[in-house]
Amino acid sequence: MRVEQIAIFLENKSGRLAEITSILADKGINIRALSVADTADFGILRLIVDKVEEAKTVLKDNGFTVGKTMVIAVQVPDRAGGLASVLKIIDAADLNVEYMYAFVNKRNDDAILIFRFDDVDKAIGVLRENNVTIMTGEQICAI
Repeated sequence: MRVEQIAIFLENKSGRLAEITSILADKGINIRALSVADTADFGILRLIVDKVEEAKTVLKDNGFTVGKTMVIAVQVPDRAGGLASVLKIIDAADLNVEYMYAFVNKRNDDAILIFRFDDVDKAIGVLRENNVTIMTGEQICAI
């Protein structure tokens, strides 16, 4: 139920994001979800891709610092309150969200929430106990 995510550290300068996406495109690697966070000097690009190891290798070969982390992907109805319902469960269980991002799956009228928790195992247990749909990496890539 964990999804592999790669994180790329990049200089906060023009063209770096385009360079990364071009490298991945040239290798036929499909980006399924992404998040960018930045500071004045650098950024962190978080990606869920269809070929994790290949993406990690090709980016490292091109001089990028790349890490891999595990996140949880949760499927909720794309409607007012969808996110709030999951966050209430997380709050009640005293889980700490390190970061999150989301995207919409219009095919099923659902939203996909990507969470990084400080205690992934506890989060999976709590979400399952509350009948929250947790997705696999394969399911994310099939959207």
